[in-house]
Amino acid sequence: MSQHEYTNGEITIIWKPELCQHAGICVKLLPNVYNPKEKPWLKPKNATSQELIAQISKCPSAALSIKK
Repeated sequence: MSQHEYTNGEITIIWKPELCQHAGICVKLLPNVYNPKEKPWLKPKNATSQELIAQISKCPSAALSIKK
């Protein structure tokens, strides 16, 4: 399974595309961070670590996770 890592300097977000169910919760909660039309689509520096952790905890597929 492939995975991609994105960091804001404090925490690292791990994205596993094969698990993603495209529920859109990430885009709805943090549109400044997640934009599927841009490359890279995930910009963790556009939110605080606390905001990212709170949003990722709501990911229904566990496609997004945190590595501290």
